[in-house]
Amino acid sequence: MSLPPNFGQAFDLSSLTKPKVDPSIPMPGIEVSVENLSSDILPLSLVRPVIVLMWSPRSPESVEMVKVLGKLEVDYKAAFSLARVDIEAHPQVAQAFQTKSIPYAVAIIAEQMVPLFEQAYPEAQVKMVIDKVIALAAEQGVGEAPVEQMEAEEIEAMEALESGNYIAAEAAYKKWLARKPAENLAKLGLAQTQLLMRTEGLELNAVIDESTKNPTDIDLQLKAADVEIVNGGVEAAFTRLLHAVRATSGDDRAKVKDHLLNLFALVDQGDPRLVAARKELASALF
Repeated sequence: MSLPPNFGQAFDLSSLTKPKVDPSIPMPGIEVSVENLSSDILPLSLVRPVIVLMWSPRSPESVEMVKVLGKLEVDYKAAFSLARVDIEAHPQVAQAFQTKSIPYAVAIIAEQMVPLFEQAYPEAQVKMVIDKVIALAAEQGVGEAPVEQMEAEEIEAMEALESGNYIAAEAAYKKWLARKPAENLAKLGLAQTQLLMRTEGLELNAVIDESTKNPTDIDLQLKAADVEIVNGGVEAAFTRLLHAVRATSGDDRAKVKDHLLNLFALVDQGDPRLVAARKELASALF
């Protein structure tokens, strides 16, 4: 990786507000400059992956991401190193990383840059990104692959699912959530298990035919959406329930909306079909 004199359009600072960080309070991570990028950061990437975050004291979102990554660097026991680029103090470095918005994160693995994300994310999603970075680095002989540690309830749920015992799996995920209410893997596992419970023994074509013959039967529409999504028909399931939201009111509309939100949780949050469906749901409701 090199430092070109200019890498595209400079970052627009006009949207930033007054500094949100007391300059006397130290921020986590290594501060990157033109001088230490080549002498310190790149050599470090041969030992362990380095996650570089472009930030500004005047951007609250980027300040928060520095703190989140700093916490995770400790949690991961330095399996990766955090570095940060103040885009105002070091504009040349920001341009070298092709910064267009902040927060913007890239990984450097064996002196090669891997773009990561261009906006703020919750800690749980950032952890997923870091896991992939560490695994990718390990494949290239940099650092060590993360040791996957499963929670006791997760193991219990997986064993129950393998034996087809959905009730036991549901109970295990609920127990996990009772202990860790914010655990996204438990939420996803519970939603998937409950979907399997609702669709067990159902035949796609038979359910779709019945729902077509009875378009005003809300329970049938929910059942049809379930079997569609189980069979890969994500867009069809979303479209069906969005139509039902528009066609109903009161308690029926609330029931359909809640079911649709449950199905949203089963799809990758970056999936364009989900993004579009969320916009349509907002339009239908408001």
